[in-house]
Amino acid sequence: MTHQKGLAYEVSGNRELPNVLFLHGFMGSSADWRGVKDAIGDRAFCVVPDLPGHGASVGLAPEAYTMEGTAQAVIRTLDEIEARRPVVVGYSMGGRLALYLALRHPERCAGLFLESASPGIESAGEREARKDADEDKAKRLEYGDFETFLEDWYGQPLFAPLALDEGLLRRTIEARRRNDPWELARSLRGMGTGSQPSLWEALESLAVPALAVTGELDGKYAGISSRMASVCAKVEPVVVPGVGHNVHDEAPAQYVALLGRFLDRLSFAFGEAEPVP
Repeated sequence: MTHQKGLAYEVSGNRELPNVLFLHGFMGSSADWRGVKDAIGDRAFCVVPDLPGHGASVGLAPEAYTMEGTAQAVIRTLDEIEARRPVVVGYSMGGRLALYLALRHPERCAGLFLESASPGIESAGEREARKDADEDKAKRLEYGDFETFLEDWYGQPLFAPLALDEGLLRRTIEARRRNDPWELARSLRGMGTGSQPSLWEALESLAVPALAVTGELDGKYAGISSRMASVCAKVEPVVVPGVGHNVHDEAPAQYVALLGRFLDRLSFAFGEAEPVP
């Protein structure tokens, strides 16, 4: 793990192969991607940061916790390691950040592999209501019991499929405990969907191919991905059977296969390599 003034991050693989940037979700860290990274390690150069307020990326300047500030921190990391224009893989909050990078900084992104991601909340009124709800959660993180917060968070209907695998749920919560709840509160205030600008209007201008992966049991995000595809021809929705919001943990083999095919497709399109059968 490298950690200077900016984000903590890990890199692995051959720099001459397609570059892949992995962006984790809320309460996650670079460690969340270990299985996926190891599975594609011989076909990509992987860049895996801890996003602000998560893992070892803590105590940063206030502006780093906003969507634009986080995007800039990610760009500085890519520049620091001289990474080529990467395919960006993003889960949930990381998927929102991936979309933001591709739309606001299109020169820094070769393609998007989105998992359970959204362009944000379209209605200003709904964004304000969500911002209030996120503020309540942030205060609970700062002043409440972190264990209770985690139990309530993973008790949401969104994560019901994850809870069907008790071992996976237990490992997920154990990993989340490694974060600092005060730092998570900073992230929630700056990067939550209430604070994030809506990207729906800009989505039509997306310039790179995007695969929007969702779980069959996550009806909300499957619907969002389908709508994204109807707005932008660059977006292709894919539904993975029998799983929910956290596809890369609930169905790792299918997830890695989809990502591998997506990387092969982009490499072939850009003339970097022949597709692997």
